[in-house]
Formats: sequence, structure tokens, C-alpha cells
Amino acid sequence: MIPIRILFILSFLSFHISPVNPLPKLFVIGDSISMQYGPYLENHLRGFFEYDRKRDDGKGGNDLDNPQGANGGDSSMVLDYLKKKLQDKSFSPEILLLNCGLHDIKRNPQSGEIQVPIDNYEHHLTEIFDILKERDIKGVWVRTTPLDEIRHNTRSRSFHRYEKDLEAYNEVADRVTKSFGIETIDLHQFTLNLGNDTFIDHVHFDEVTRSLQAAFIAGFLIK
Repeated sequence: MIPIRILFILSFLSFHISPVNPLPKLFVIGDSISMQYGPYLENHLRGFFEYDRKRDDGKGGNDLDNPQGANGGDSSMVLDYLKKKLQDKSFSPEILLLNCGLHDIKRNPQSGEIQVPIDNYEHHLTEIFDILKERDIKGVWVRTTPLDEIRHNTRSRSFHRYEKDLEAYNEVADRVTKSFGIETIDLHQFTLNLGNDTFIDHVHFDEVTRSLQAAFIAGFLIK
């Protein structure tokens, strides 16, 4: 039989000790770059965040140039997805890690028409951050990563991308995030600093680079 004194201590402790605080919820929306560094990021954040992201339907990795599944796509797609996702009242992340840009800057090789004009891109980002502010979700923006323009536009027949567009759209995102007080992770400059032999194609990176990108993002978030 347990002594009465021990029972009293156990009951006292069970009443006064608070349960362990749950981990903050992190949700990721991004393009194929985030899909590729994602497994490393999830591993780095284990024990710090409850990690989740835009889910794959089994098709996300089939064609990275045509976004579906876990691939967030351009800014209009991200905005539409977020509006639908927020209709689910169980969706309540503390932090939304967000990027879009590479699909916005696709240009038709014949007409030169860009997929999402830069004014529309700014409007989409502004609406996204307005929604996050209204829902009291902390946004963290990831600057769009570099591309290999020569390799890209030599091999791709369906669309082209240009570094000047990438720079311009990153600058728009910088301005919008600054106006909302959104913290920014400069994955663009970090990736540039890793050198010129990081690409496996026109925009995607090798495994070592993906793991380093994830570590850089994780360090920012944990800090």
C-alpha cells in the first residue's frame, strides 16, 4: 500500500505541474525548391516546431515546371490556396513560411508575355499578408532563389525565365514585406554564396545545396 504522504505529494504535483507546452505550428507554402529542401528542413526543426506544408497528391514531383500537389506555383495560386485553406478552422499555424516567384516570372518565348505581371504579383502578396495579419498568423518570407538563365532558355521551349525579372520580383517582395513588417530569409543571396556548381538543371539544386538551404532556414526560424 502506498503511504498517505506519497499519495499527497503525487496529487499535489499532478495539480501544480503544467503540461509541456505544445510546439509552435509551422506551415510551408512554396514551389519545387521548398519541396526539395523540405525533408531536410523538417528534420532540422524536429523538437522545435510542428512541421506541415502544402500536401502532395502524388503528382507534385511529376513535372516541377507545371505546379500541382505540394508545389505552390505562382502568387495567384498561393493566394487561392491560402483562402481555401483558411476556411478550415482547424488550420491555425503560428508561422507561415512562404515563397512564390519562380512561376510568376515565366515568359512566353514567342510573345514575351509574363505569367503574372509584376503589379499583379505585388497585389497578390499584399492580399496574402493582409489575410495573415487579419488571422494573426506570423508570416516569414523566403526570397526567391537564383536561376541559370543560359541553361534554362537554351533547353526550355515552353517558357523562359530571366535574371532581370527575378531581381525585379524579389525587390517587389522586399518592399511589400517591409511595409508589413514581415521577416525575410534571404535564401537568394545565401544560395548565390554557395558558388556556381550547385544547379542540377536550370533552377533546381543538388542534395548538398538543399541540405544547406534547409539548415540556413532552420537556423533563422529557431533563432
